[in-house]
Amino acid sequence: MTLDDALVRALQTDLESAPITEAERAMLDFVVTLTRDATKVGPRHHQRLRAAGFDDTGILQITLIASWFNYVNRVADALGVGREPEGVPAPAG
Repeated sequence: MTLDDALVRALQTDLESAPITEAERAMLDFVVTLTRDATKVGPRHHQRLRAAGFDDTGILQITLIASWFNYVNRVADALGVGREPEGVPAPAG
């Protein structure tokens, strides 16, 4: 969580050049791989996380949290939660 709007914009637009630590970069790279295709996660990802300072508990926590958010978002997307039905314009606001 951050209140730094510039950091949020940097993470959204160009993760590679965002001003974050190497540990944060290793974690986010892992999460991106996990989110895009979890079958691509392998020992090299875990080794990089360990080299960045994460222990097995930290790696498990990162994996569980990212996976949980992926799951919840997919369920919400599949059920149309937070979206207007097709053909219905979003309310002005």
